[in-house]
Amino acid sequence: MNKIVFLYLFWLLPMVVVSQTEAELALDSLYREDQIYIGVTYNRFIQAPESLSQTNFSPGFKVGFIRDFPINSKRNIAIGLGVGYALNAYSQNLKISADTSGNLNYEFLTGQNYQKNRFSYQAVEIPIEFRWRTSNAQSYKFWRIYSGFKASYIFASKSLYRAENQTEINRDLDLNPWQYGLTFSAGYNNWNAFLYYGLNSIFENVPTDHTSLEMKSLRIGIMFYIL
Repeated sequence: MNKIVFLYLFWLLPMVVVSQTEAELALDSLYREDQIYIGVTYNRFIQAPESLSQTNFSPGFKVGFIRDFPINSKRNIAIGLGVGYALNAYSQNLKISADTSGNLNYEFLTGQNYQKNRFSYQAVEIPIEFRWRTSNAQSYKFWRIYSGFKASYIFASKSLYRAENQTEINRDLDLNPWQYGLTFSAGYNNWNAFLYYGLNSIFENVPTDHTSLEMKSLRIGIMFYIL
């Protein structure tokens, strides 16, 4: 009886090994790093007029989903294409006010006391990434370096100015509807450093008293990638 059991196991073992190997190969050939991303940033102006100064903390928030398209047999190099939502705010000394006709005016505040002065916008963003990582089908913790390009379409914007006896809110600011720039993120597991460098101006053909608002955005923060 024992001899029969031994012969049966001896005959079955190679089939189990082969089936496991085939399953692992099938898994390796199909796995992706599709990811939900969540990011928080500190927003800065670059190439801004000398009259412009940022006052308080200027935050940004983003969330979205990226689809992974591996381009090599090990599947650790890929192209990522996604869609997401972003909210960015900037606190500074540029006051945005409306005249009696509803036209927006832009002026730099110097030597004036105010409690809040900021503008913000909401956008749909489309990130495209070239992705390198040390992942495999069985590992969920790995090193990554993702570089790419991001385009954002602004669908809502608002400014807020608040002084001692005055509060003014304006919407639909003269912003470039399409914002685009270069992105870079790197890190291990869920925690990643993030950088965005804007390539076009935030405002669209907006003159002030002495200069035009040709300034771009720099965002530095943390990105979380969740499988």
